[in-house]
Parts: sequence; structure tokens; C-alpha cells
Amino acid sequence: MVLDRQGYDDLIMYLTQNLALFEKPGEIKPGAPTIMALIEDDIAENVMLICQQNKALSTEQRSQIVREVDGIVYDLQEVLSSVTSNQVTIEQHAFIDEFAALVKNLFDSAVAEKI
Repeated sequence: MVLDRQGYDDLIMYLTQNLALFEKPGEIKPGAPTIMALIEDDIAENVMLICQQNKALSTEQRSQIVREVDGIVYDLQEVLSSVTSNQVTIEQHAFIDEFAALVKNLFDSAVAEKI
């Protein structure tokens, strides 16, 4: 659906271009989640939105979305493995929110083509 598209390659390139955000210290709000927890929560929220906004998706299509999202989260975990248990900084939080929204956009485009 999206993992084999140029848009996903561009998204990973965007991540690699912004890795410096995860290598430098920054301001952490009290009670901030870990980087991995935020990634999982943000992406899960966006997957739920995709499914809510596209009620015509079949069970098979929804399963494919979940499988691919698992692959995306795995890729993020691999790239950010040395920092996933750190609390997220304010800058990292903004980037992760944006990244999750871009993932949703990829799926929105793919779903629009399939329906």
C-alpha cells in the first residue's frame, strides 16, 4: 500500500535529515513520554483516524494498513534505537507529531486510490 512507494522513501529521507533532533539535548516537559511511546501513540491515533474516515475499507484493507504501520514503527524503532527510551523533548515531540501526520497522508492517498 505505502511501504513500496516513493512517498515512503521520501519520508524516511526526511527522518534521516532530521536525526540531529534526536542527538542533542533539549527541553523536556514534566511527565513527557518516551520517544517510542509517543511514536506509537501518535501513529496509532492516525491509523484510527484513517479507519474512521474511510468506513468503506474492507477488513483486509484495514489489516494491510495495520501491518504496514507495524513496519513503519519497526523502521522508526531501528533508526532511533539508541534514543527510544529517552523522554521526548519539545522539538522531538513536534517532529514526531508532524511525521505521524505525514504517515497518515501517505495512507490517505493510497486509500483514495483503492476506494
